[in-house]
Amino acid sequence: MDSIFGLDSEKNTSEDLELLTTVYDEISLACIKSILRDAEIPYLVKQRGSGSSVRIIAGYSIFGADIFVLRETLELAAALIAPAEDTEDGAEEAEEE
Repeated sequence: MDSIFGLDSEKNTSEDLELLTTVYDEISLACIKSILRDAEIPYLVKQRGSGSSVRIIAGYSIFGADIFVLRETLELAAALIAPAEDTEDGAEEAEEE
């Protein structure tokens, strides 16, 4: 049924763009947009399915939003939005305090 509404896959409109991530809530979307803006990485947000219409009517969408970046910035953008991983150095510093 998702294929009927266009929710089963991202809609890439340019060969130069790559899917960075898909988010389903406004907070995640705002955080990622802020990170990309601060790093001066151009991005494109496309609502899935009828998400843009639902967002206008209801103020939010449960369908999700795909965030695309240029192919040459994909690796940097992915690294910036990746959750911080605990390292042994960070754990040792916390124990010393």
